[in-house]
Amino acid sequence: MPSSLMLTIPEGSIIATSLDSEAFARHRSPGAGRYFEGKAVYVELPIEGSRPGFAFAEEGGWRDAATDTAHALAAVADGRKRTKTALSNGAFSVTPIDAFRAIWIAKTGGEILPLHGPAELLRYASHSYAWGHGLSSDEVAKAAGTQIPTSRRPRLYMILAPIGLVVLSNLTPEEYGWYATHRPGKLFRQVMFTELSGSVRGLVADSVYVGANAELVKDPSKKTKTVYAGNVLNRVPYQAWVGYQGGQLGGIYVGNRDKLALWKFPDARSSAWDRAE
Repeated sequence: MPSSLMLTIPEGSIIATSLDSEAFARHRSPGAGRYFEGKAVYVELPIEGSRPGFAFAEEGGWRDAATDTAHALAAVADGRKRTKTALSNGAFSVTPIDAFRAIWIAKTGGEILPLHGPAELLRYASHSYAWGHGLSSDEVAKAAGTQIPTSRRPRLYMILAPIGLVVLSNLTPEEYGWYATHRPGKLFRQVMFTELSGSVRGLVADSVYVGANAELVKDPSKKTKTVYAGNVLNRVPYQAWVGYQGGQLGGIYVGNRDKLALWKFPDARSSAWDRAE
């Protein structure tokens, strides 16, 4: 079995493995004492020879990510070792999104569902966001280079990486992708998120949700409001992800400073996936 290289979300680890994608997800599912909640997003990364087939972003020299990953690949090359962790943390932010070869979502029992993509949605027109100048939502749209919507409504975004958050926002996904990677002081080097349907009632107190919504409506300069921080992936069912049920554009959005791409849910899912808890 050829070796594979997997980026795991939400942990932000990179793991070399001699297992295929389904066996890898089952291997990491609860049962072993070190894994407790099993929902995950797995990203396959390219390999060239015995090294990662991409260049990691600079981290200031505190670790040698490429060499550590090469050593992990060597450890699983003969198939006797099933997995070897190369990077145990922070890997999402230094792994270029152009290196994402495939994305799966996984359930607690290790069942996986492959997503289709990537479909590039937008290349940003501008990178200007000066300190001390709070852009309006429409100004964010202009800066990103996307069409200003005719109307706005509160949307819920679940940030999967680099940290777990649920935010209420009046920005579209394209606008939010730009905002998250350009807002001074709060920016992500790159971001992975999905849009949620409905509300977060049951996840946060009603007063928190109602207050956040009122704040967005009252203050036109306010574009996002965090309503939950923590292990969001295991708290929100996949059925609440926009696009999962079909009929709406959605899935997993992945963006950096330059662009935003979407990995979509498949049109059909297996009965085994739907039955699995």
